[in-house]
Amino acid sequence: MEVVICSDEQQVGQIAANRVLRWVEGLAAPVLGLATGSSPLSLYNELARRVAAGEADFSCGIGFALDEYVGIDPQNPLSYRQTILRTVVEPLRMNPARVHVPNGFAPDLAAAAREYDRAIATAGGVDVQVLGIGSNGHIGFNEPTSSFASRTRVKTLTEQTRADNARFFDEGERVPTHCVTQGLGTIMEARHIVMVATGQHKADAVAAMVEGPVAAVCPASILQFHPSVLVVVDEAAAAGLNHADYFRRVVDILI
Repeated sequence: MEVVICSDEQQVGQIAANRVLRWVEGLAAPVLGLATGSSPLSLYNELARRVAAGEADFSCGIGFALDEYVGIDPQNPLSYRQTILRTVVEPLRMNPARVHVPNGFAPDLAAAAREYDRAIATAGGVDVQVLGIGSNGHIGFNEPTSSFASRTRVKTLTEQTRADNARFFDEGERVPTHCVTQGLGTIMEARHIVMVATGQHKADAVAAMVEGPVAAVCPASILQFHPSVLVVVDEAAAAGLNHADYFRRVVDILI
């Protein structure tokens, strides 16, 4: 696991984008794993800037979103399908028909989840998985105590996760209680992973992921076992790291 501490959110996006583009270089149809939430936005914004400048091309790329709420119509602006379209597909000029999102509106959610894993395998697997991290250490919607071997499935959201996500919903709107999420086992099959995190509220989770024991109470800690992970954080998100002084030196060779 490589850890890079950046001066600000803009630099987080730049460093993460540099690595994503290095990893997909030469691939005719790169397969991207796509996270939602606020954490990856600096990365997506930087990739979009480079697409607009003619420095990157994702028009033939394939995308697989990490998760989706259960019971929200895919056309609802709050669905992750619509979020991915707004924040990734359109800015990166990807083909919407080649971007997949778990079906949280399916009559048989378990069957739809199994089909999602099959679709990833049929595409040849994920080349680069983009991740954020929840304040409780979740990745995707794999909440604490999730199995490290888990596949795409239905999960119950914790009260903390629902509270964290309430800001995306209008006052009085009910935050969903369940989701369909790629499992930790599914995520770990990606060839490369880039994790981005910003803000003081992520500091404890980042410290547990990077320096804590590998344990199901911090699902993101499983990334310590992946052979190709880049973690890019700002100073606020790095506040809990005991080895922060060492990690700060890494950024100099990546700019």
